[in-house]
Amino acid sequence: MDPGEIPIQTELVELVPNGKYAVNASAIPLVGNDRFEEPQPTMAEMEEFLPQSPDKKQTHFTDFEGKTSFGMSVFNLSNAIMGSGILGLAYAMANTGILLFLFLLTTVALLSSYSIHLLLKSSGIVGIRAYEQLGYRAFGTPGKLAAATAITLQNIGAMSSYLYIVKSEVPLVIQTFLNLEEKSTDWYLNGNYLVILISITIILPLALMKQLGYLGYASGFSLSCMVFFLISVIYKKFQIPCPLPEQDGNGTRNLSNAQGSTSDYQNGYPVLQPAAAGAACSASLFTLNSQTAYTIPIMAFAFVCHPEVLPIYTELKDPSKKKMQGISNISIAVMYVMYFLAALFGYLTFYGRVESELLHTYSYVDPFDVLILCVRVAVLTAVTLTVPIVLFPVRRAIQQMLFQGKDFSWVRHTAIAVVLLSTINLLVIFAPSILGIFGLIGATSAPCLIFIFPAIFYIRIVPKDKEPPKSTPKILAAGFAGLGVLFMVMSLSFIISDWAMGGGKSGGSH
Repeated sequence: MDPGEIPIQTELVELVPNGKYAVNASAIPLVGNDRFEEPQPTMAEMEEFLPQSPDKKQTHFTDFEGKTSFGMSVFNLSNAIMGSGILGLAYAMANTGILLFLFLLTTVALLSSYSIHLLLKSSGIVGIRAYEQLGYRAFGTPGKLAAATAITLQNIGAMSSYLYIVKSEVPLVIQTFLNLEEKSTDWYLNGNYLVILISITIILPLALMKQLGYLGYASGFSLSCMVFFLISVIYKKFQIPCPLPEQDGNGTRNLSNAQGSTSDYQNGYPVLQPAAAGAACSASLFTLNSQTAYTIPIMAFAFVCHPEVLPIYTELKDPSKKKMQGISNISIAVMYVMYFLAALFGYLTFYGRVESELLHTYSYVDPFDVLILCVRVAVLTAVTLTVPIVLFPVRRAIQQMLFQGKDFSWVRHTAIAVVLLSTINLLVIFAPSILGIFGLIGATSAPCLIFIFPAIFYIRIVPKDKEPPKSTPKILAAGFAGLGVLFMVMSLSFIISDWAMGGGKSGGSH
């Protein structure tokens, strides 16, 4: 066989409704010094996500006929991109300014699209459509483990951000339903107790299911909730006055401490008239401070969708790299617009007082606002149902790394879920704010999945006779990987330095 010819590797594709996928590559003999053989997955592994009949013929990529339309694929990938990161973008804009934020958001979106191009080209060379298996093909078991670890950390970060939303928002929902003016010290208003209770009573039973089944449909509901959230943010910008009423320590309105008259009302809210009101209600175009370092990690966290790109490509009707790249570009562009609008109108509502979790900021204006209550309930429902969906691929990655080839075991299946949820609950309880989660995951696993891995997989997989090491595409890919490493090092150094000075806690309140 000519060294430049690389055999097409088949793969097993397991599909979950609404864009949630599990992909496993099956092994065929490979040639060359840099080719690696992957063991065949067991039937127990194949059955973990969706039930399959024992006598049903296994589905391989070469036999699989995609049936998903272009439009539905755009929806699926947009849903994979959209997540809790949208809640932190207004805070990012408050600490960069509108113009710097727009420049950074545009840069991250374009780089994300370019990295998808690298993934698709690498996939087309070797016929593999699973992120971890590209790592295996490029670097053997270390490459596969590195990719699986990054995906695991990313998903753990996503689950942590979801549960942090539960921790911060559920007490406010209960407080609103009970019509309590001030937050009491009762256990049912303590976010730490509530997040544990919800994890045990709702998330864990769903996570213990052997197959995802109907849970995959929660992804569509999640995207709808985020669209509802965006519309509400835009609407509230024109309803909430500036400057905001002064707050007391409990987050309720305390007009007695206000400087100036409170006799004027706008849209039903009391408007304060302090002498320096204009300073608090002016938008900044360019800002640099200690919290600016969190901006790019938050954006990177919000744009990670790369592990889902290849499975969506597999399910696409009449697939081609050009068609899938178009789907990726449109999805990123749609999320780019949604992200910018959410950040802009959230920032222009609260300016410098916006918190790292935007939804929480509205409680300082009117804790009994019906629209915001509906948004909270919708987002809480969405993120709660999404946690077990995200937990499934994490557990699968752990099983493949530590228990590969083992038959299905309910004890192991349950134990991994319990350990994961316990670990994530501890992270959520002791994290000072959601900003720390966005920052840490956005500075570690996100640059690996977006920048570093796609580039080095591309350099390693594309044959030298097609693209020499000194060719323009590979030089660009090498620079792309270097940019990712630089970004990771700088972001981590800034974040660690900010934590050392105690600044990491500032993201939770202003």
